[in-house]
Amino acid sequence: MSQVSDVSKKTFNSSLNLKRQNTTQTGEGPPSGEICEKPFIQKGDLNVHYRSHTKEMAYSCEVCGKTFTSKSSFVTYEKIHRNERNYVCEICNKAFILKHHLDVHHLIHTQEKPHVCVICNKAFSQKITLTDHYRVHTKERPYSCDVCDKAFSRKSILTLHYRIHTKERPHSCEVCGKAYSQKSNLNRHYLMHTKEKPHSCEVCGKAYSRKSNLNRHYLTHTKEKLHSCEVCGKAYSRKSNLNRHYLTHTKVVLCVSLMRRVAKRSPRRRI
Repeated sequence: MSQVSDVSKKTFNSSLNLKRQNTTQTGEGPPSGEICEKPFIQKGDLNVHYRSHTKEMAYSCEVCGKTFTSKSSFVTYEKIHRNERNYVCEICNKAFILKHHLDVHHLIHTQEKPHVCVICNKAFSQKITLTDHYRVHTKERPYSCDVCDKAFSRKSILTLHYRIHTKERPHSCEVCGKAYSQKSNLNRHYLMHTKEKPHSCEVCGKAYSRKSNLNRHYLTHTKEKLHSCEVCGKAYSRKSNLNRHYLTHTKVVLCVSLMRRVAKRSPRRRI
C-alpha cells in the first residue's frame, strides 16, 4: 500500500475532502482542484476555491446573515456594517473602507486615465469602466431582466431598471419627502428647494438648474436647428416644436382637433 494511501486512512467528511488530502500529500507541484484542474500555490487558496464548487459558506455575518466562502471577503463585509473607513484621501479627506477604493479615487485628482480603448482610444480611470465601454462597440448586453427580458450592458443599469417593476424608490427628499428611484434624480430635485442654478451660459450668463436646459438654450445663440421634418424638411431647434409642426401634415390629428373645437361651440341638448 502506498504512502499516500496509508496517510489517507484519516476520517473525512466527504469524498471531496479525501481528494483534497491526496492532492496536497503527493508533493507533485502546487495543489490543483480535481473538479476544474485549476492550480494553486497555497493550500488555503485551494480550500477557498473548492467552496465555489461545493457552495459551502464557511463565514456568516451576525448582523444580516449574509454568507461568504472566504474569510477575507467576510472581514471586508463586516467593515461595511461598522462603517469603518480607515483609508482617507489626503487631498479632499474623503474616507473609504478599502485601500483599493482610495487608490481608484486618487485618479479623480490626478486626472490619470490609464485604461484606453483599443478601438476608439477613449481613456478611463478604472478598468471596469473600460470593460463596460467595450460593450458599446460589441453591442453585448449580458445582464437581462428576468421580468421583461430587457437586456443591458451594465449590471448597475439593470439594478435601476428593476425598480420600474418593483416601484422601489429608495432615495427620498429630506425637505418634502418626495422619493425617487435614482439618486441623480433626487439631486436634481433638491435644486428646486435650494433655487441653485449651477449651469450657466458662457455667452449671456443665463443660468439653469439642469444641464439639458442649458444645452437647449445654447441653440438660441448658435441658431442651430437639429430637428428637421421628414415630410417638408423644415427644421427646428427644439424637438417639441417639430412634433407640433408634424400636426400640420397629419390629417387625422387635425380632424380630431377640429371635432373638439366644434364640440365646444355646439350647445348640449337637454333630455
